[in-house]
Amino acid sequence: MPGDPILVWGAGAIGGTVGAFLVRAGHDVTFVDIVEEHVRAIAAPGRGLAIRGPVAEFSVTAPAFLPSELTGVWRKVFLCVKAHHTQAATTALLPHLASDGYVLSLQNGLCETVIAPIVGRERTMGAFVNFGADWMGPGEVLYGNRGAVVLGELDGRITGRLVSLHRLMLDVDDRAVMTDNIWGYLWGKLAYGAMLFAQATGQDSIAGALANPSLFPLWLGLGREVMAVAAAEGVRAESFNGFDPDAFRPGGTEAAAKASIAAMVAFNRTSAKTHSGVWRDLAVRKRRTEVDAQLVPVSVIARRHGLATPLIDRLVAMIHEIEDGRRPMTDANLLELAGLVAA
Repeated sequence: MPGDPILVWGAGAIGGTVGAFLVRAGHDVTFVDIVEEHVRAIAAPGRGLAIRGPVAEFSVTAPAFLPSELTGVWRKVFLCVKAHHTQAATTALLPHLASDGYVLSLQNGLCETVIAPIVGRERTMGAFVNFGADWMGPGEVLYGNRGAVVLGELDGRITGRLVSLHRLMLDVDDRAVMTDNIWGYLWGKLAYGAMLFAQATGQDSIAGALANPSLFPLWLGLGREVMAVAAAEGVRAESFNGFDPDAFRPGGTEAAAKASIAAMVAFNRTSAKTHSGVWRDLAVRKRRTEVDAQLVPVSVIARRHGLATPLIDRLVAMIHEIEDGRRPMTDANLLELAGLVAA
């Protein structure tokens, strides 16, 4: 049943999907976004926010504001902005966060480590989402496929507020789960996310690129680099939607990695979202990606442990070259990266 009002900060692919489902379930949701046309569409009677795609088709209308227009305080704030906007968004939402409230990070990367120093660790909660969604334009989000939705406290405790949050998120996805190891899911997503960043340098789809046997060394190399850093951090990575962390840990076999890649291909084949959000940032929206907020921290943490991440480092540089218009987006980029593994 509806409880405390919810503030969804960032009404794009993730925030728009989650918020729309909560509104449809009868919850009191207010949206905040920096795209004025999107904000006006969500709040407009007779228009609203439309969820499109094979998973669900519906529209909702809800209060929506630009950050500068917002007034009020909320106990539940769902932060859904791109990872590289986390610090600015968290600083902006701080005056609207109740002293006994929390910020839930519905983002990719280790954004909880950015949020916690601003709002306080005790007011920060973690989440892992792997459903496929894209912001298509003002008032429209494509919900391409269902995927894992996992919620957890940063310290691994199963608290009353986590149980309450889980009950709430079941209105978004009835398969949402709680975990005592949210960091394990976040690090697992970093390994999968590194593969998606690589896919974004070319034109093939997620499933097509993952299924390409010539690129298997690339997927294996990226997975192993990230899992080695996670292990050094003392994190036990978790499996989800075909990703098997054991296959990429030290001692994992190539056969196990191939089986995991095949399972990820099967998962992505069912999605109406064919390309990653990173690819859309580069190819469609022509804007900077989350690479510095997602993959660069992996390299920084690796160096702290005396580990090298040459493949991730080259991938980051390649993304920057594409962002700056110095490199075309072609599938040859993926072959180049795969060649580095052999070298």
